[in-house]
Amino acid sequence: MHVTAYIALGSNLGDRRQFLDQALEALGKKGGIVVRQVSSYYETAPVGGPPGQGRYLNAAAELQTEWKPEELLRTLLAIEQGLGRVRDVHHGPRTIDLDLLLYNDLVQSGPDLTLPHPRLHERLFVLQPLAEIAPDVKHPVLGKTMRELWSDLQVPAPAPAPAGELKGLQALVTGSTSGIGRAIALELAAAGADLIIHGRNATAAEAVVAQLRDAGVRAHAILTDLRPESECRRLVDQAWQQTGGLDIWINNAGADTLTGEAAGWSFLRKLDELLAVDVKATLLLGREVGQRMKARGRGVVLNMGWDQAETGMEGDSGQLFAAAKGAIMAFSRSLAVTLAPEVHVNCLAPGWIQTAWGTTASKTWQERVRRETPLRRWGTPHDVAVVARWLVSPAAAYITGQIIRVNGGAVR
Repeated sequence: MHVTAYIALGSNLGDRRQFLDQALEALGKKGGIVVRQVSSYYETAPVGGPPGQGRYLNAAAELQTEWKPEELLRTLLAIEQGLGRVRDVHHGPRTIDLDLLLYNDLVQSGPDLTLPHPRLHERLFVLQPLAEIAPDVKHPVLGKTMRELWSDLQVPAPAPAPAGELKGLQALVTGSTSGIGRAIALELAAAGADLIIHGRNATAAEAVVAQLRDAGVRAHAILTDLRPESECRRLVDQAWQQTGGLDIWINNAGADTLTGEAAGWSFLRKLDELLAVDVKATLLLGREVGQRMKARGRGVVLNMGWDQAETGMEGDSGQLFAAAKGAIMAFSRSLAVTLAPEVHVNCLAPGWIQTAWGTTASKTWQERVRRETPLRRWGTPHDVAVVARWLVSPAAAYITGQIIRVNGGAVR
C-alpha cells in the first residue's frame, strides 16, 4: 500500500544547497520511494544549540512510499550518515538533517519515532516550506492545516509592556484586521504605540484589539467601509476626536480582487473596486489627515504601493494593480512635497508577500516567486511590518517622499 509522507530537510555546514540536493537524489534512488514534490529552499537563522552557528537552508518534500514509517526513518538516518552528519552536539551544526514529519494521518508515540513530529507545529522553518507544498494537509492531532499552522506563527506577538521608540504616539492602520495591516499594527504596538484598528468585520477587529491590549497598549476599533467618501471623512473625524490628534496614519486598506467571489468579477468591476478603495480612499484619507497633522505641526503618513507598478506585469491583474498602486505611489510623492516640512509621507511597495492569495497560489506561481526573487522565498507580512515601523519612527526623520521596496531584491 502506498502512503504519503512529508519530510523536512536542513543544512548549515559546507555547500548547503548541494547537501539538500544530494539527500533528495539519494531518496529518489531508493526502491519503494518516489519524491513527488520539493518546496523552495528557505534560508533561516539557527534555533537553539551552540552560539556562532551558520544560517540554515531548509526545505520540505512530499514522498510516496511503500515502506513502514520505521523503515523510512532508518533510511533517512542512513542518508544523513552517508552525507557526513555527526551527532556530537545537541542542536549543533550539521551537513544534513532529515526529519520525518507526517506519515499519512498516522498518530503514534514511541522511544524512536513519534508521529506527527512533536515539534512540527512550533517550527516556522519547517512550516513555511511545508505550507508551500501541502497547504491543505491537516495535522492529525491539532486538526489545523499546514497553512493555518504556518499563519499562526508567521507574525510574532508584540512584547508585553512595550517601552519602545513609538511609546506615547497614536497610530491608525486601515485594513488592520488581517494580513499586512494586522502585522503592522502588532509591530507598532511592540514599539509602544497606541492603536486604532480599522476594518469592516467587528469580530476580526475586536480580536486584534484584544491582542494589542494584552500587549500593554491602548487599542480600540473603528469599523467603516471606505468606498463612500462620507465614510472616509467619518473615519478621520472619529479617530481624531478619540485620540486628540494622531501621530501616525497608515493607508494599508485595499480591495481584494484575487480571492473569493471577487476573483470571478469582470475587469471593469475589479477596476471600479480598486479605484474606490485603493486609490480614492487613500487620496481622501491622506489629504484629510495630512492637513490636520500639518496644522498640528507633526505627523507621519505611510501609503501602500506595489513594486511591479513601476516595472509592469502581464495580464489583467498586472494592469489593474499597476494602475491603482502606481497612482498611490505618485500621489505619495506629491503629498510629501505638499505637507513638508511638518509631515513626512512615504510609500511602501511590497513584492511577493504571502497573504491570502499567496497561500493558495499554484505550484507555477510558487516557482515563479522563487525564480524572480533573489532571496528565493515569499515575503511575509512581518517583513513589511518591520520596515513600516522604522519609517514611522524618529530614526527615519530625514526620509520623506520615498518609495521603499520590500521585495527580497527583485529588480523587475
